[in-house]
Amino acid sequence: MKDITGVMIYYYFICKKKLWYFANELEMEQNSELVSIGKIIDETSYVREKKNMLIDGTINIDFVNDGATLHEVKKTKAIEEAGIWQLKYYMYYLENKGVKDINAEIDYPLLKQRKEIVLDDEDRKILKDTIEKIKEIIKMDNPPIKEEDKKCKKCSYFDLCYV
Repeated sequence: MKDITGVMIYYYFICKKKLWYFANELEMEQNSELVSIGKIIDETSYVREKKNMLIDGTINIDFVNDGATLHEVKKTKAIEEAGIWQLKYYMYYLENKGVKDINAEIDYPLLKQRKEIVLDDEDRKILKDTIEKIKEIIKMDNPPIKEEDKKCKKCSYFDLCYV
């Protein structure tokens, strides 16, 4: 079984079918203009920070500032909930490695906004349950049924679901 990554958590809260495709190595992001824009924002924002800290080959933190605050950079707030859970997963993962009192923020450089993220006991329960559900989805022989939503039109996996 693969380790559960931050991207898997993010996709779980966006679309279970997208999660299944990604976990089963059907990756479409390389063809996505929106993903390319996100990479440019990542590369050109917070240039003084040490970025993309890969831990255990499992979580990839966008950057940690001098105050030891984890940061996740997002283009917009369009799917903010997924980004929040991704960052909470990073906090949860690090807690399970023995790191205590973790601070975290989501940054929206285009909006010039930042949001503090807190991990509480209820979140830990939700994440534990989410991890188990992700493992079940990954083990499925076929992808889950599509969850039609307005965000589907911009998804890099659109052709796999609708064509």
